[in-house]
Amino acid sequence: MSSMMRAVEISKPGPAEVLELTDRPIPQPGPGEVLLKIAYAGVNRPDVLQRAGLYAPPSNASDLPGLEASGAIAAVGEGVAEWAVGDEVCALLPGGGYAEYALTPAAHCLPVPRGMGLREAACLPETFFTVWSNVFQRGGLKAGERFLVHGGSSGIGTTAIQLANVLGARVFATAGSDEKCTACEKLGAEKAINYRAEDYVDVMRAEGGADLILDMVGGDYIKRNVKALADDGRLVQIAFLQGPQVDLNFAQVMMRRLTITGSTLRPQSDLAKARIAESLAEHVWPLLDAGRVAPVMDSEFTLETAVQAHQRMESSGHIGKIVMKVG
Repeated sequence: MSSMMRAVEISKPGPAEVLELTDRPIPQPGPGEVLLKIAYAGVNRPDVLQRAGLYAPPSNASDLPGLEASGAIAAVGEGVAEWAVGDEVCALLPGGGYAEYALTPAAHCLPVPRGMGLREAACLPETFFTVWSNVFQRGGLKAGERFLVHGGSSGIGTTAIQLANVLGARVFATAGSDEKCTACEKLGAEKAINYRAEDYVDVMRAEGGADLILDMVGGDYIKRNVKALADDGRLVQIAFLQGPQVDLNFAQVMMRRLTITGSTLRPQSDLAKARIAESLAEHVWPLLDAGRVAPVMDSEFTLETAVQAHQRMESSGHIGKIVMKVG
């Protein structure tokens, strides 16, 4: 095996064109780590934010973008017993997915679901870790509750709609076109709201309010989300595409017993992510194995066309997941 690999690096903060193909040394796994020979890597919004200089990787992570991938284990570090060289997995990565090889803790790997190819499996970790930990663990969504997810046609949105629907919630979603709304409803949303034509606050209040809202928009959506919640409702914030600051009257939070919470995945400890992986293996992977839930695929690029992959993400024209073929 060569000591070098192809990778896409961020040459400097800026637009998509700052992504450059380069050669890097193949990293070596430390204790508890595996080296993944990457077949496919998922492309996600945090990659775009990192490229723009708005989302710095943790100090101990690769500077290369890419937070999820699939492939075969090429080497294992000291103490790794659950995986062997040659095992095909998908994995949550601390970074480094835009490359032919990447390191990750062994406990952040999951088996490729039955009947699923490596292309689809690469699109599972980042979105399923995020949705499961925020909607079900943090947000406590239960069967029969009214659940609203913003950005329903995104990778996060399409995953949240399917999981919430399969697990018995009443699902509502927002999206920016009739085509995207139709896609959301086909995935299990009871109603998809075109936010360019209809006010989601009015829709949800007519339904009795949302018991749980998953939001990645922020900005003025935060105040509107509070209005759209039912009494005792919960708002879970996972990103701020329109900014993190808002002027909010918290008296209504107290009077209506609302909960506002949120999280971001990447800075959490390895142990916290391992616990999410364990919960996914127990509760969600059987649904994937049975074909009851599956990633929605939008488009495929390569390391050589990483610039176009980011441009596709930033266009917001995609429905579902963008993937990069590596191996």
